[in-house]
Amino acid sequence: MIKFQLAKYSITTKNSRSFWLFFIGFFPLALLSSCYSFTGSSLSADTKTIEIRDFPNNAPLMNASLSQEFSTAIQNRFLQRTTLKGTKDRPDILIEGEITDYAITPTTISSAVNAPGGNIQAAQNKLTIVVKVHYENKIEPEKSFDRTYSDEAVFSSDLDINAIEVSQVKLVNERIINKIFNDIVANW
Repeated sequence: MIKFQLAKYSITTKNSRSFWLFFIGFFPLALLSSCYSFTGSSLSADTKTIEIRDFPNNAPLMNASLSQEFSTAIQNRFLQRTTLKGTKDRPDILIEGEITDYAITPTTISSAVNAPGGNIQAAQNKLTIVVKVHYENKIEPEKSFDRTYSDEAVFSSDLDINAIEVSQVKLVNERIINKIFNDIVANW
């Protein structure tokens, strides 16, 4: 039986296989975690405050609660996941914009176009939301931008549109806010 010392631990050939499996699996993870931070931010350390204005719904098709839901969700995202403090008095970062499109459209047809009686029925519907964003960074002005973000969710036309709309709007809002947040904070 071979025996060797590693720091304070004595390892024999009987349990050395377990040790080496652990070492081989653990060492690369330790090395990677020292090279990359999962909590990093591209915002300057001098950036302390943020103002996120309400996003009015200027889409042709109106959803009465969309503006409030989107505005609250994006404000919560930045205030909860960054160290930025909300302010209306000369913020370091300003985010504002508008909802420019909100549409529910059929995407696939379940009946053939030449169906008896001429009835065509949608098999799926698609909810699309488009948001224009103005991002102004007063600490690092070169990072400021104006962009349009959009996302969509497809759902079965068998579902009641009024019942499914709330969950689909929340899903699409979340995806758009993720894109905005990543472009500003993670700078990916």
